[in-house]
Amino acid sequence: MAEAPGPDGLGDNAKETASEPEIVLEADHVSLSFGGVHALADVSFQVRRRELFSIIGPNGAGKTSMVNCISGRYAPTEGRVLHKGRDITKLRPSARADLGIGRTFQNLALFGHMSVLDNIMVGRHHLLKNNFLTGPLYWIGGARKEELRHRREVEEIIDFLEIQHVRNAVAGTLPYGLRKRVELARAVALRPNLLLLDEPMAGMNLEEKEDMARYINDLNVEWGMTVIMIEHDMGVVMDVSDRVIVLDFGRKIAEGLPDEIMNHPQVKEAYLGVMDDDDEEGAAA
Repeated sequence: MAEAPGPDGLGDNAKETASEPEIVLEADHVSLSFGGVHALADVSFQVRRRELFSIIGPNGAGKTSMVNCISGRYAPTEGRVLHKGRDITKLRPSARADLGIGRTFQNLALFGHMSVLDNIMVGRHHLLKNNFLTGPLYWIGGARKEELRHRREVEEIIDFLEIQHVRNAVAGTLPYGLRKRVELARAVALRPNLLLLDEPMAGMNLEEKEDMARYINDLNVEWGMTVIMIEHDMGVVMDVSDRVIVLDFGRKIAEGLPDEIMNHPQVKEAYLGVMDDDDEEGAAA
């Protein structure tokens, strides 16, 4: 697999070496309840370094709840979440971002009144090393150089995602497909070693989906980012995923290679709405 050729400095977290742990993310018997509602029930899986790992399942299966447990938005009722062998179950989302865990959201979470460039720069905020003491020395200290470096890296991301023509546009005025691309750019600006994507292609037309799938695949293969993706488009999932996990009513019902998942009888019934011939005969009887 090729070395990650991301922007200068962007690869500090994204570039992996042989010394890095093979398992980047582990869900260890994770359960999540809201009162009497069980969103997740004893879900376990591991995501390997530089893998594109997809989570699929019907609406309400617990996919976003699982990603929220990984990102720190939710705290599991039971079980643990580990990042590179470290238990992060009780860490705040900001602390997980510092470890290199970035994400996009199912519903757009951009600052609509800000420019595309400023939205992406927000993704760099936790990487800034200057503070109120070094700020006054902006012109004679390192603050200006640091800002210029961050801006160069953001411009590289803008070029990669082909949004140069809207870099100064107000984010809230852009078409939906471009706004999804800007949100991906902001997540990439975090310099993640683990990128969580919650339905990155939802609501897109065919051309937009093809472009987004290409960007995600390049981030995984060429930039070396480990990716966990929730996606309903089965064609995309089967084309780009290394492995797939299937949730149904908060439980894991299958895990494996894309071809294995497509031919799994429980997946056909629960997610694809297809029953095996033996099952159909039994139902008819």
